[in-house]
Amino acid sequence: MRVILREDVDKLGRRGEVVKVAQGYGRNFLVPKGLAYIHTPGNAKRVELERRFLHVKETREKQEAEDLGRRLAQTSTTIVRKVGENETLYGSVTNADVSEALEKEGFTIDKRKILLEEPLKTLGIYTVPVKLHPEVTAELKVWVVKE
Repeated sequence: MRVILREDVDKLGRRGEVVKVAQGYGRNFLVPKGLAYIHTPGNAKRVELERRFLHVKETREKQEAEDLGRRLAQTSTTIVRKVGENETLYGSVTNADVSEALEKEGFTIDKRKILLEEPLKTLGIYTVPVKLHPEVTAELKVWVVKE
């Protein structure tokens, strides 16, 4: 079965591509979820119109993400934690903690966009990547200090 993707689908293709998929996957998952249309000439025209509108929208979103990334790169946030006798933290600093600290600074960023490989468990200064857009990743300075 051939379908035209309406959205980017991992391990399958990008928006607007015509891909061949199994009959059940297309009819039972992709089409009902709104991720694809069945390949017909009419649907191809429809997807082309959607692509034009989405290109303008994506360009605007990318520009906004780049502006936010520049502002984030110029700021740093401080997280205060209790420490033990060897300067080790009680608990750890997670991406949710960084998100809360950013909200206090005036930025609203979802914790899932903060890309910590593992929670921060020691005092120090860290550079934390924040994925604002599929093509834009900003660097944020996080200071973990003792109480």
